[in-house]
Amino acid sequence: MTLPVVIVGGLHSEARRATVGALLLTVPGSVALHHDLSTAAEGTVRRTVRDASGLLDTGETPLVNDCACCALREDLVPELRRLAADGSTRLAVVELWDSVEPRAMAEVIDAHGGEDLELSNVITAVDPALVLPYLANGDDLAEAGLATAATDQRTVGDTWARQLEYAPVLALVDSADADDEDRALLAQLHPTARRVETGSGELARIAFAGFDAEAAAAAQHPACALLPQEADEAGVATLVWHRHRPFHPERLYHALEDLVCAAARSRGRFWLADRPDTLLAWDAAGGALCVENSGPWLASLPDAAWEMVPPVRRAAAALGWHPEHGDCCQHLVFTSPGLDRDGLVRLLESCLLTDAELAGGREAWQRLPAAFDDLLDPVS
Repeated sequence: MTLPVVIVGGLHSEARRATVGALLLTVPGSVALHHDLSTAAEGTVRRTVRDASGLLDTGETPLVNDCACCALREDLVPELRRLAADGSTRLAVVELWDSVEPRAMAEVIDAHGGEDLELSNVITAVDPALVLPYLANGDDLAEAGLATAATDQRTVGDTWARQLEYAPVLALVDSADADDEDRALLAQLHPTARRVETGSGELARIAFAGFDAEAAAAAQHPACALLPQEADEAGVATLVWHRHRPFHPERLYHALEDLVCAAARSRGRFWLADRPDTLLAWDAAGGALCVENSGPWLASLPDAAWEMVPPVRRAAAALGWHPEHGDCCQHLVFTSPGLDRDGLVRLLESCLLTDAELAGGREAWQRLPAAFDDLLDPVS
């Protein structure tokens, strides 16, 4: 028999526990599995299994490569298989520890679950009043006591953003402190998510809805991510900025701080004139920016290589194909309360190549100052 597995994650720990509790109460035969990574400093990760009546089992698993999250990966599937083999569990609820990101665990279950486990959905638990404070928090997870390994360099803000945007379902707890601005921000950050109240019966039905890990991964890839659309509600705005000409690397580099601080959240893809074949990912939250090389633009690939590109990416490229630049483009989205749209657009436009610089062609672009080398090619 195949055991459905639903993942419930999120940095909002009280909301997460309330969501798991609601599932245990409303789905007969459901069991929650949780790995507490707060004990990692002592060399172990503590595992608990419980149902609606209380604690059923506890155990410990040792760290793997000094990494608590690695230990979780090693222990999770065997424990789920044990529950599946027992035959009495109708739904396994995997409650992730605070800073564990659902994508990593979803892909572990999807890849190694076999015929006895089925990933039935992924849910991020949310307290609407805490969305902006967590998104704006630039503290390192290590400073907050939430790192999963000594090498964990994530921040609270970027971790929360990924937790929020990956899950197709957001479970909202009732919060007296939440207002219309909080709800508008949540809706604009992840407009395609299904938002359900934790106390509603709908949550139990959604837990069995099904989940496609491959499609979810594709939706996060910078080349074809489902980015938010233009919006303006309750003092919260989303600006979608799309252009085809490349950025001047030096002018963009000097504008980075102002661009990152202009919005609570910004993301997308962009290209630099001195790296015309490289698709670059933009991911900013909490005043911190991550810029990454996400591989080549399709326009830079030989025709024969296109067969190796996933269909969803080819379709995304075709939708915005430019006769001169192909799929190379600037597609950045900024979401924030009090967003200065006009000022942001002026700053972004000032970073693009001028008509004269554009006319110089790729050979001239390659001679522009390589301002992003430290970010993209750090010396190890």
